[in-house]
Amino acid sequence: MESEHNVEQDRLALEADPGIADALAFVAEQGADKTLASGEPVLEHALGTARLLTTLEVDRPALVAAILCPARFAGDERLDRAIADRFGEEVARLVSDTRRLSELGVVGSRASLAAAGSREAEAQRLADVESLRKLLLAFAQDIRVVLIRLASRLQTLRFHANSKSEPEPHVAAETLEIYAPLANRLGIWQFKWELEDLAFRFVDPDTYRRIARMLDEKRIERQAFVAGAIERLRAELAAAGIEAEVSGRPKHIYSIWRKMRGKELDFSELYDVRAFRVIVADVKDCYAVLGLVHHIWQPIPKEFDDYISRPKPNGYKSLHTVVIGDDGRAFEVQIRTQEMHRFAEYGVAAHWRYKEAGAKGYAGQSVANEAYDDRIAWLRQLLSWKDEVVNDSGDVVEPWTQIKQTEPDDHIYVLTPQARVVALPQGATPVDFAYHVHSELGHRCRGARVDGVMVPLNTPLANGQTVEIIAVKQGAPSRDWLNPQLGYLRSPRARTKVRAWFNAADLQETVANGRALVEKTLQREGKTAVNLDLLANKLGFKAPDALFTAVAKDELSLRLVEQALSDAPSEAAERPPEIVTKQSSGSSVARGASSGVLVVGVGALMTQLARCCRPAPPDPIAGFVTRGKGVSIHRIGCPSFRKMAERAPERVLETAWSEGQGSTVYPVDLVIEATDRQGLLRDISEVFSREKINVIGVQTASKRDVALMQFTVEVADASRLQRALAVLSEVSGVVRASRRADVR
Repeated sequence: MESEHNVEQDRLALEADPGIADALAFVAEQGADKTLASGEPVLEHALGTARLLTTLEVDRPALVAAILCPARFAGDERLDRAIADRFGEEVARLVSDTRRLSELGVVGSRASLAAAGSREAEAQRLADVESLRKLLLAFAQDIRVVLIRLASRLQTLRFHANSKSEPEPHVAAETLEIYAPLANRLGIWQFKWELEDLAFRFVDPDTYRRIARMLDEKRIERQAFVAGAIERLRAELAAAGIEAEVSGRPKHIYSIWRKMRGKELDFSELYDVRAFRVIVADVKDCYAVLGLVHHIWQPIPKEFDDYISRPKPNGYKSLHTVVIGDDGRAFEVQIRTQEMHRFAEYGVAAHWRYKEAGAKGYAGQSVANEAYDDRIAWLRQLLSWKDEVVNDSGDVVEPWTQIKQTEPDDHIYVLTPQARVVALPQGATPVDFAYHVHSELGHRCRGARVDGVMVPLNTPLANGQTVEIIAVKQGAPSRDWLNPQLGYLRSPRARTKVRAWFNAADLQETVANGRALVEKTLQREGKTAVNLDLLANKLGFKAPDALFTAVAKDELSLRLVEQALSDAPSEAAERPPEIVTKQSSGSSVARGASSGVLVVGVGALMTQLARCCRPAPPDPIAGFVTRGKGVSIHRIGCPSFRKMAERAPERVLETAWSEGQGSTVYPVDLVIEATDRQGLLRDISEVFSREKINVIGVQTASKRDVALMQFTVEVADASRLQRALAVLSEVSGVVRASRRADVR
């Protein structure tokens, strides 16, 4: 009786609009006595779905389509024409796309949500689920189709909860894996929380009831405490002259369960079952509010997180603190600015990125694609607007007009015959699909069926199609595939694989041709027993294949090969002596000794010497405040420091060397450029030995008879290096000797 009363109330409210009333009359004509697969009456589902969509303030065509969809699901294809004639092509298209989206979601999710065995299988399952989520958005080029589908699914779960009936086995799991995350990404919180809680109720009823009982036992007490705490904080904020929005943060059952599992906590250990959020104007007020909160209630130090000075990897900023209430129990307070709140809700690195990462998400790891994030953020902003907006031309545009013109993704999503989702660039072909599945399948691809129909290999694919590749047992790609005019390849990944195959084939042919030329020369010279590795090394090549390639490309004359065969074996080149690097002394900054840097006007701060310029006394220095790593000390003229100081001058600190550092030594990098010759390294090592300079690191490289060397040495005073650099400059062959990143 109560259900019938609610249906009648919904009908009366919606029938106030003539267009809606006509849609309801159509449903009554076509499906008043019909039920859906869930057992719910068609008219009841139509009214419930429409009521949910009114909370999103969707436009009339979307609302009409939502009412008509249940009748179409329970009817036959002849209704499509009747819907188009009576309600217009736009409504008919929305109904058709919603039906196709529903069918696709069931097929894809049943494949993706299958039980996984190994860790690799589970990783693939999660990847398939993520692709399916994107597919559901991309397949519906009009985002309203997704909203209708979300509302319909929520209404289905409400029906099962109210009627105490069990949904089909895949429905609840599909909701948690696919639909609730989509609602979350679109910022439709009222749908997201209810979808999660209702689905979790059927997936794990025992855990659901256990958490529900724990919440209900203290619900009235908890609500009274939060309300009292909010009023008390509002009064303190008003007395301090701080304008702020203070609100409670309700916790839902599924959210509590995820945190208990993700952080391995017991229910009694959760601090944010009782929680509220404070939103202020600027960063200064954030810390002022934090001080007030800690003045009113006793804080728990280990539970304080400053994500403003040290944002999470996904860019999230806020202050989180846990305090002890008057009743002796802990609760959480989040403090952020309006800008931080907007970023957390709609930003490119929005909150959902780490929430959906599961247990890893609580460690700050994130999952998502930047371009995809941008589009989702834009959609979420559009969905949050309730007033008219102005476009670039100055015209007033309804938000839903912009939403209808916005595509959620720049990829297409197709299915394998096993219903696995594959993401490809727009315009991708069956050849792109084959190479995405496996490189060998791409090489052997000779034909394709799309939705069961044979198509040319350069046919562009569309969202939701099922693609089957016809391949030969052994085969190779066609060079025509690399011709952009023919349109066989759109994916850079597939194009790279095809090029790599032909490059490898060309290289094999080149090596074979070079080998034949060299072997003919060996036969002519009567040296067929010569060691090819030694011959290649004698001519300056690392391996015989490199020699063969150079000969085939005419980069090396066969006459030089003949000369190498006739020359007597040369003595082994003198092996350049190596500089023996010594371990840093105990008082070296490189091994943890004090840097001897004082920050002017500030007490003890953690400092570290920048590795880009390696400062040492008496170099003029300055400090730069880093994020989470203390103060980085640079030489005044360091190019990296200059760039950072220009971007953030407020983070520059005045610093100076302290006196009385005693035997402390500092690492300094020296760069030497010289003409490469035998004995060069030995002569340089003798200079360091005579000057009593300890070398702790060496890097050398030689290219075209030019040697580039970097030495890391230890000195107590940088001025001592001037004499060493002058002596090094006099070494035969040395072109330049200087400190790395030297500033003049």
